[in-house]
Amino acid sequence: MYNQKKTLYTEDGDILNEKHRNLTLKGTTANKGIAFGKISFLKRVASEFDKVKIRSINAECERFEKARQHAITQLSALYEASLEKLGEQNAVLFQIHQMMLDDPDYVSSINEVIRKEKANAEYAVHKVALRFEKQFLEMDNDYMRGRASDVIDISRRINEILMMHAGKIKSKGISFESDGPVILATDDLAPSETVQLDQHTVTGIITTKGSDRSHTAIFARTMGIPTVVCIGSKLTKRYEGKFAIIDANTGTVYIDPDEETILKFNEIKKTDDAQHSHLEEFRGVPTKTRSGRKIRLYANSGSLSDIDLVKASDAEGIGLFRSEYIYLQSKDYPTEDEQFEIYKEVLKGMGDKKVIIRTLDIGADKTAEYFMLKPEDNPAMGLRAIRLCLSNRALFKTQLRALYRASVYGNLSIMVPMITSVEEVTETKKIIEAVKKELTEQHLEFKDEVEFGIMIETPAAALISDELAPYVDFFSIGTNDLTQFTLAADRQNADLVKYLNPYHHSVVRLIEMTIQNGHAAGIWVGICGELASDEHFLGKLIQLGIDEMSVVPSSVLTLRAKIASLG
Repeated sequence: MYNQKKTLYTEDGDILNEKHRNLTLKGTTANKGIAFGKISFLKRVASEFDKVKIRSINAECERFEKARQHAITQLSALYEASLEKLGEQNAVLFQIHQMMLDDPDYVSSINEVIRKEKANAEYAVHKVALRFEKQFLEMDNDYMRGRASDVIDISRRINEILMMHAGKIKSKGISFESDGPVILATDDLAPSETVQLDQHTVTGIITTKGSDRSHTAIFARTMGIPTVVCIGSKLTKRYEGKFAIIDANTGTVYIDPDEETILKFNEIKKTDDAQHSHLEEFRGVPTKTRSGRKIRLYANSGSLSDIDLVKASDAEGIGLFRSEYIYLQSKDYPTEDEQFEIYKEVLKGMGDKKVIIRTLDIGADKTAEYFMLKPEDNPAMGLRAIRLCLSNRALFKTQLRALYRASVYGNLSIMVPMITSVEEVTETKKIIEAVKKELTEQHLEFKDEVEFGIMIETPAAALISDELAPYVDFFSIGTNDLTQFTLAADRQNADLVKYLNPYHHSVVRLIEMTIQNGHAAGIWVGICGELASDEHFLGKLIQLGIDEMSVVPSSVLTLRAKIASLG
């Protein structure tokens, strides 16, 4: 029946479009785009396991151990396979999963259930997974809460392997009905499930739960799959096999759309595809505004394996190389020579193009066990980045030595994150001078003049940017942290998303202040946070006088085209 606003509902309470009587479901956009296909619900092997009495405890523990080792091997292969598809900064999640499978508490807890309850390994794994999930979800730290889905993912993997070994299933993983293009529907997707998807078969993803900031959403964006999440209980299996259209630009799913709606979205998709083809016209041309003002358009990178993606994107250089991923991939502190080889290959790979390498930014949501950092109530404001480096100078010197040794192989710039004071900059420069003196005494080659910059990602740094500018060659504004610190809203907390407004006047004023103070001191100013990729804010950044932008590789041509249309 109709309500006063003439909105038509089905018996189940779903909204029908007034004009065309199209059934629509609303959710949250995780990755924009238009997709067509039949809805197919994801099928998994059993997720709950009955308790079965076992005859031999030792044999069952050994069975679990074999499955665990098998899972670690799978994850190692998945990491390698994901590098090209997802990039290093996303693929590293599968290395984190490997480390979780090696966690002594997790392993001993499963063995304890097997021994104490004389229970089968599948039951023990499932029981411990639920216990760990509950513990993670109850933690105050958002990064740790995010590990809840990871422990379920790794536990599901072990149980699939156990069932395969027992002959209960023939193959592991996910399945769904596939007769032509498919819109995959599910409660949520684990990262390991998302990366398995065939992009030629799965044209779109819709979920009842999830978040536009989840690993799955990030993976979907990287893979270019239109995705709508958080549809809720309206998305049910009664839609299995129904033809649907995802309008992920508005977060709308059309079920059994009429011909007029299909034609409409076919035209929208054609326009989107044509726009993509139009972008190729901007490959190989300088990034300039209509008035001829040059903007340096660089790409972000997390590893040596990302270099091909950066080069394919036609970026003019690397504006942010996240060196912390070298540490996150390692089981112990990477040596000077190990780091040197990576930096050298990155610089050689980029030829004469600029490569800005950010020094270690471990802490907050990025950490490795061997650092043995103390638990913090608010790690984002704790011992991280430059604070960690200055409190462990041997660690810092090792990285700086590797960087300067690699400098002879390309066009290196170094920048330091999370600066809050002039003293942090001067202390860093003293360490650099000490490193250069050591290298000279050891007759090791390096470039003496390496461009040195800092990240402006705290309100403190922005407010004293006039005092900081004389000590550096450039500023790079990190808008993600600058926004969360300015607005006192943890960006890892999904409940605070509405408060994380990067367009807030306070954030914009700090950006403007930083640019003005940088230019007054004769240095260039760049931006490398998510705001750099925001087409809607691009005009404002150009107006404010930004000199450089570093974005995800997939955004380079889009932004170059947009910049060319601006005055």
